[in-house]
Amino acid sequence: MKFTINRDHFVQSVQHVSKAISPRTTIPVLTGIKIVASEDGVTLTGSDSDISIESFIPKEDEDIQLVEIEEPGSIVLQARFFAEIVKKLPEETIELTVADQFATTLKSGSSVFNLNGLDPDEYPRLPEIEEDNVFKLPADLLKNIIRQTVFAVSTVETRPILTGVNWAIEEGQLMCTATDSHRLAMRNVSVETNTNELSFSNVVIPGKSLNELNKILDDNNELTDIIVTENQILFKAKNILFFSRLLDGNYPATKNMIPTQSKTSVTLDTKKFLQAIERALLLSRDGKNNVVNLKTIGNGQLEITSVTPEVGKVTEDIVPLEFAGEELRISFNGKNIIDALKVIDSTDVKIDFTGAMSPFVMKPTEHDNMLHLFSPVRTY
Repeated sequence: MKFTINRDHFVQSVQHVSKAISPRTTIPVLTGIKIVASEDGVTLTGSDSDISIESFIPKEDEDIQLVEIEEPGSIVLQARFFAEIVKKLPEETIELTVADQFATTLKSGSSVFNLNGLDPDEYPRLPEIEEDNVFKLPADLLKNIIRQTVFAVSTVETRPILTGVNWAIEEGQLMCTATDSHRLAMRNVSVETNTNELSFSNVVIPGKSLNELNKILDDNNELTDIIVTENQILFKAKNILFFSRLLDGNYPATKNMIPTQSKTSVTLDTKKFLQAIERALLLSRDGKNNVVNLKTIGNGQLEITSVTPEVGKVTEDIVPLEFAGEELRISFNGKNIIDALKVIDSTDVKIDFTGAMSPFVMKPTEHDNMLHLFSPVRTY
């Protein structure tokens, strides 16, 4: 195998596929990046058997030659060293040659690296996915959906199903839900599907996969194809394929958890509320005590307090934009509220409370495609 390639495109592809490679894998060949040179261009693949990423560099892009193939072929190179080497090579092009026994030479300017490759035939094949259940989302919207839900997944492995985000499609609406059993984030969006009948539920994508996908996607409105099968999901963007295993098990029925009535409703300025909660947590030590207390103090005003016994107490009054209903006294995890306020794209938020020990709902006032649910904290 022998080819010459544009360094910048090569580095970007290597960085993309490296995100799927785990140093802890028990299969030695999966510690490497598979490189295949064909007449069309160069394909790189990285996988840890949960996530697989394939990146393609075409021979030409917008009349600029990116790759010159002298001899097609394939090789697997150790990702840890290879990724660092290509990043630091001096010239704008890299020449890669594979000789007998997988001996690989990288040349760029006056730099020459000789690397021991691995047998590409031992590299597992990527899953063959039938493209029956396909829908499309613009890349920037997909990135937003991930950002607005994935923060709420559980980081504890005791209930593995909660470490993922549940996706479901019904009547052209995609519903994405994440919960760690103390808070819940939900995002709805209309989608383009290849058939009007497309519907599925209980498609649970690991939070780790979505975080890696978010880093790779370009921030533009080009459509990404999304293909769902029984145990895999595939995201197809320009020159990138991103496969992820789905989590096994049944996601909890979250629709029944959301209260439909409220005793107290408050509308607040999102930014001011976020800053007030951040100040309330300034005295919390090492992020251990994140409890914030909220109560009405007459004249439609609210009081926010937070106490850390060995440090001190913070008190702040906040004037809601609107207030309706009964007097209120409730405690909650301030950090969870901050996480949600940071992803709500609305200048104001409406919070509906149903009692001191009942979950409460926070929604943006400018649209109805997002919802956050929180469990209160018992402080007495």
